[in-house]
Amino acid sequence: MRATLLVSLAAVVLPLAAQTPPTPPAPAAKRTVELTGLVLMNGFFTNARVNNSDVPQFADSLAPASAVGGTIRQTRLGVLVTDPDVLRGSFSGEVDLDFFGGQQPSTGGRTFPLVRLRRAVGIVSWPHAQLLFGQESPLVAERSPRSLASVGFPDFAAAGNLWLWVPQVRATLEQGYTLRLAEQVAVLAPTSGTAQGLFTTQPDSAERSRRPYLQARVRLAWGPTDDPSEVAIGGHLGWLASADTLFQSRALTADARIKVGPVEVLAEAFSGKALAGLGGGGIGQSFGPTGDPVRTKGGQRPAQKGTVGRRWLRHRRSRRRRSVGRARQPAGPAQELRVRGARGSPPPRAAGVRGRVPTARDHVPEREIHGQSLQSCRRVPVLTRE
Repeated sequence: MRATLLVSLAAVVLPLAAQTPPTPPAPAAKRTVELTGLVLMNGFFTNARVNNSDVPQFADSLAPASAVGGTIRQTRLGVLVTDPDVLRGSFSGEVDLDFFGGQQPSTGGRTFPLVRLRRAVGIVSWPHAQLLFGQESPLVAERSPRSLASVGFPDFAAAGNLWLWVPQVRATLEQGYTLRLAEQVAVLAPTSGTAQGLFTTQPDSAERSRRPYLQARVRLAWGPTDDPSEVAIGGHLGWLASADTLFQSRALTADARIKVGPVEVLAEAFSGKALAGLGGGGIGQSFGPTGDPVRTKGGQRPAQKGTVGRRWLRHRRSRRRRSVGRARQPAGPAQELRVRGARGSPPPRAAGVRGRVPTARDHVPEREIHGQSLQSCRRVPVLTRE
């Protein structure tokens, strides 16, 4: 009897022991909050008068005045939020701050910089769709030259580059897997780019048009979804009110990002008119002296023959201005200011001005949907909960 029980017990236990233990369920995705930051100190030297000492855009016509100094106001701080279940999709949010909002009128001066909101976006993503809302770079001008010497304003902001962070709502639909085609549309808050007061604001010429800015973009992407290569074309349409007349702000754009191993190649180009509301175009001018829209075109292109890179921007006066008895001027720039291999058509150059010293490329890469981001900086998770 005892032997029979032992044999029966072995017959039951051995098959159970041979079974593979069940795979534990995958842990549920968590909501997270992370802090990011970049502490950046810049030194500068100028041998002539410029519009801004630490991040100059153009030479001033005042008497030369050489200077040397340092600043830390291009330091950036950010907060990243994720939630895996929002509207049957995933949510990610980002707030991006720096200290480039001016300085206190005090003896501290440069050492008491004011906080500035650069970008604040929320994104809800589904497998083949995405909805973005917040303040972000224009849909048709997400790429800008990058340098640690110019973080407060992207390079060539005063030479025509389109970059201004604008409140907007953006929708994206994407088809395909290996080769992905996406259609994007955006509705942006209208802005002419004119300066506002210290606290209260008044409607500018774009807001007085009572119409939003409209933008669309078609892109073709391939490679990893979190680090893709892509080419795209886009269009912009807006309106500016002057007295009883509505002028159009228009642009056609093209951009590309090609990733080959550790090498990233960026390029962009645009052509349009009255684009100061997007941060550049015609050296920050939408209208010329006669009140006509300023036509402008420009872009950036990758390095050639082993150089660090060359970017070009230029503008030309409206044809209507030429027709009122003024001498016709060439489409290319009449004067040139070289800054780290750049050429453009800035205001009159002060005698003896020297371009800023070339610097290494900014190590903070630009997220394709977020523009210049802090995603790759050091992260400090401060909250994780189910």
